Amino acid sequence: MTDRLHILVLPLLAALACTPGVAEDTGQRHVETAVAAAPVDSSFARLIARLSEPGGYFDTDNLISNETSYLHVLPKLRELGVRGGVYLGVGPAQNFSYIAAIRPRMAFIVDIRRDNMLQHLLFKAIFSLSYNRAEYLSLLLGRRSPRDLRKWNGKSIEQLIVYYDNAPSSPELRSAVWNRLFNRIVVFGVPLSRDDIDKIRKIHSSFVTAGLNLRFTSFNRPPRNYYPTLRQLMLETDLNGMHGSFLATENSFQFVKQMEDQDRVIPVVGDLAGPHAIKAIGKLVREGNETVTAFYTSNVEFYLWGNGVFEQFMRNIKSLPVNENSVVIRSYFGNFRFGRHPHAVPGYYSAQLLQSLQQMINDYDAGGIASYWDLVTLNSIPLR
Repeated sequence: MTDRLHILVLPLLAALACTPGVAEDTGQRHVETAVAAAPVDSSFARLIARLSEPGGYFDTDNLISNETSYLHVLPKLRELGVRGGVYLGVGPAQNFSYIAAIRPRMAFIVDIRRDNMLQHLLFKAIFSLSYNRAEYLSLLLGRRSPRDLRKWNGKSIEQLIVYYDNAPSSPELRSAVWNRLFNRIVVFGVPLSRDDIDKIRKIHSSFVTAGLNLRFTSFNRPPRNYYPTLRQLMLETDLNGMHGSFLATENSFQFVKQMEDQDRVIPVVGDLAGPHAIKAIGKLVREGNETVTAFYTSNVEFYLWGNGVFEQFMRNIKSLPVNENSVVIRSYFGNFRFGRHPHAVPGYYSAQLLQSLQQMINDYDAGGIASYWDLVTLNSIPLR
């Protein structure tokens, strides 16, 4: 992190290492006692509040991604030298894989759903309590961890999956895991209502109940058999056939864990076309003499275009400090309005796309983006 960004941000982000943590043997502490406790004074929580907007509705649970192609951009990111700086993204855990690949100094996860911010508080608690990937999955899935965690540092992602497909669980274990996680979430200092707490517990329960079979779900639409499971997402590879999930190697996991433990991953409630969140992040990054290295938008631009607010989104994009290496990572899903994308990979329903952020701005200003199809095809960087 540059000295300037360090000066601006870290006073807002008093490291949780300086805040007395919750001992791991407090798993049986009553939730009612934790709720009644005085709020923790947390700069992490204040920064979330400072940057966030009122939440909105989106018609998916979005507990996990439905983008099986999400890792296809990784080799091109490395080739282009997309590294460091500040990362922006939307959605749940796929961001961690991009963060592990790009190694930013700061990351902001902006999503219109308050539930996404709550889910990232759950992830933050799991990272905080985890020694390694094996323990992370134990806490996420409510399964018993291996006896000697250290021996699992060098295990492959396939070995982890085999273990957790067969790891035992019990109501007592699941209850103890939830209480440990909840007690750690309280320490973060984010004000939570009873409804918020119930939602976080429901999110965690979804992972525990379904395990590695957890699948993306849309509301008011029939289930799609091509939506991936958590297992499939963990096993996905980049276009070179290499595993790229943040859980694929201990090194990747530990980098993201360090980011989380140092309060350098900030979940923000915000609309990408909204009046405050993106501009406030851009102002903070600019004042810190940093640039946005990558902005992962998933397929949110499809909805922004359909809702007639793409122009506002572009105004927000222009408020971000970018350079010639800054990129937007987006997802494209074929549907009845549009055909197959020229960069689509056979066998994948989604296509991951990459574009220069500055080129996107230039194309828009020149009037070259007159439709969503223009957006996802004009000057899109070939991945091979």
